[in-house]
Amino acid sequence: MAYTEVTSKNWFQRLGESFGGIVAGFVIIALATWLLWWNEGRTFKTAGAIGEAELVTQDVSDISKIDPALEGKVIHAIGRAETKEILRDPVFGVEIQAINIEKSAEYYQWREHSHSETRKKLGGGEETVTTYTYEKEWSSSPVDSNSFKDPDYRGLNKTLANVDENTIWARDVTFGAYKLPEFLIHSIGGEVPMNLTSVDVNSVAKIIAAPKEYQASPDKLITVSGSTVYIGENPGSPQVGDVRVTFKYTPQAEVSIVAQVIRDTFEQFTASNGYSFSRLNMGKVGMAKMFEGARSENNMIAWLIRVSGVLLVVLGLRMIFKPLSVLGDVIPLLGTIIGAGMGVVAFLLGLAWSLIVIAVAWVRFRPLIAGALIVAALVLIYLSYSKGKKSEA
Repeated sequence: MAYTEVTSKNWFQRLGESFGGIVAGFVIIALATWLLWWNEGRTFKTAGAIGEAELVTQDVSDISKIDPALEGKVIHAIGRAETKEILRDPVFGVEIQAINIEKSAEYYQWREHSHSETRKKLGGGEETVTTYTYEKEWSSSPVDSNSFKDPDYRGLNKTLANVDENTIWARDVTFGAYKLPEFLIHSIGGEVPMNLTSVDVNSVAKIIAAPKEYQASPDKLITVSGSTVYIGENPGSPQVGDVRVTFKYTPQAEVSIVAQVIRDTFEQFTASNGYSFSRLNMGKVGMAKMFEGARSENNMIAWLIRVSGVLLVVLGLRMIFKPLSVLGDVIPLLGTIIGAGMGVVAFLLGLAWSLIVIAVAWVRFRPLIAGALIVAALVLIYLSYSKGKKSEA
């Protein structure tokens, strides 16, 4: 059954909050400006490090023995990442020879979901109707039901066990005659479900806190199936408090690396601009393709941060302009029209400001392209000014 909560704010409360948001808006714009500036420097310097590394990297086909001639050289090589270590989870007792073991847990819990609708009222007030619904779901962490809005659902959640999620990594991983350092080991992917053949039931039973209403002893609440250890009375019919723990592992595999040789291991290549570069790909990947992938990844990160920066600037400007729409909300339709107009202006100004920041950064890092961005920014400022004049009319 849904639970409904109605909250109201009068015009003066909304106006006070909107003026308070102006300071937060300027802070957001300042942070977004720094983010955009930092990102352009990061992108340029990372690209420089990738290019510099590519110029000095040499292809090595034989890694079966340590070659003193490769000392200090940046190499591209293909080989198997192997280990003799047997990894073991100390609580569940599962073990396997692998690069890593990853343990994750899910809890069957009541979850609260909310949906809000806000209505403007004549005179500038605002009424918000929030509807809360509750469902039993698997959650990645225990849910505190004591904070639920509906009193009927408070305190209903419990857990039979609290399981610490972790990943256990092999420390001794070889790559031909060489040893892989930790940063390359942690780059190895290809996780697969672990087939659990045995679990230390007595050890697992010690972490189970079964309430009195459970008839079975803790060790009888443990079911093993495939890659999952289920803690509860019936895996086919989960109850609130049940826990399922899943194990995955990363098997030994063929990998391709680009890194600098240091004695019998590797380290990252440090470019002249101070940025570091190394790379590990799964499978057999040629040197040219690895560097192409590194450049594509750098560009993708750059665009994600640029878009995020622009959106943050627009958000900050909308917060600064918010009092104008709240003032107009004395007549709801007028406030909506003003808000829509200010939204367009905030977007145009936010995009223009972002382009100016990027252009100024490029004057330092990429001066030949900066001019075009400055022209585009000026056009956007003019469009936003024109939009503002039309709104006033």
